[in-house]
Amino acid sequence: MTTIRTRVAIVGAGPAGLLLSHQLAEAGIESIVIDRRSRAEIESTIRAGILEQGTVELLDTLGGFSRARTTGARHDGIELRFAGEGHRIDFAQLVGRAVWLYPQHEVLKDLVAARLAGGQDLRFGVTAVRVDDAASDRPRVIATGADGAPLEIEAEVVVGADGSRSVVREAVSGHRTGYFREYPFAWFGILCEAPPSAEELIYSNSPDGFALISQRSATVQRMYFQCDPDVDPDAFSEAQMWDALQARVPGTTLQEGPIFQRDVLRFRSFVAQDLRKGRIALIGDAAHTVPPTGAKGMNLAAADVVVLSRALRALLLEGDERLLDTFAETALGRIWKAQHFSWWMTSMLHVTADASEFDRRRQLGELRSVVESEAGSRYLAEAYTGWPLE
Repeated sequence: MTTIRTRVAIVGAGPAGLLLSHQLAEAGIESIVIDRRSRAEIESTIRAGILEQGTVELLDTLGGFSRARTTGARHDGIELRFAGEGHRIDFAQLVGRAVWLYPQHEVLKDLVAARLAGGQDLRFGVTAVRVDDAASDRPRVIATGADGAPLEIEAEVVVGADGSRSVVREAVSGHRTGYFREYPFAWFGILCEAPPSAEELIYSNSPDGFALISQRSATVQRMYFQCDPDVDPDAFSEAQMWDALQARVPGTTLQEGPIFQRDVLRFRSFVAQDLRKGRIALIGDAAHTVPPTGAKGMNLAAADVVVLSRALRALLLEGDERLLDTFAETALGRIWKAQHFSWWMTSMLHVTADASEFDRRRQLGELRSVVESEAGSRYLAEAYTGWPLE
């Protein structure tokens, strides 16, 4: 078995793992990042992306490698649509902040390019099998290399940034899974060739269910409508998909075009029972997942990185363990706020199959409470654009 030694072993080359390696490198701390996927797989897995202002500011530290501000689209608000009317939530006026529409795979392209240019030891096709010596101050990642040969990475700290099916999480929590909620609906998503239907995102509540009208570029658009979690993505014709979307956005005429991708996105919330054990920590989807309604997934991962990188700098440069000892408590404060906001947006905008007329009228009252109250609108704007980073 080949043994490699490093200060920080990061499992997972997603946004959390790569951003952490960047922040550590800025402090002069060596790390190794491994991922079971190839570079092409990482950079071609298409996911939507709404970046909070704080996340964009973190990406600014990549210098010319970050294209979030140049290629991404700045949005100063969103529209809440219900009862056939649209109501704009003006982020700039309410909280003086904005978000950027910039897909996650584009963020990953920027991060991979920046880390490789910086000399990062970044290994694709390397599969983590387990973490040994979890209770020691030299935990080891046992892995299989891209060539199938066994590999051992000995580190002072191991970080699990390896997604919702995390291998590292087992070393932290064992059989203690965490807190979990599954929602009774999903999003049917499409990518289509068409000009934008609106300048900003439309979150629409209708008697037929929820719809989100988003953008991807000047020629490609991303749209979603509420569906059953078990629906077959091939069950709808293009005409049926457009009818479903248009019926849920009354008052807006959608720009239609050829649909070249369709998928079903299930809704789950999860928070791991433990985020840290000794010198092993979890960040990103390994630590938590949220439904997409609140646009918190990648942003919450970035917030984890800020807290953990500060703790690791104190530990590895100054021998101070106090911030690592409080990492989980600090990170969980924001995680549960994001869980609540994501749940709130989801429950306010979606229609459940068993909803009564009372439930429907109460939901409309809640929406009116938000758009007709500056305090209500301000809360939505503050949470959507992102609370200050620790």
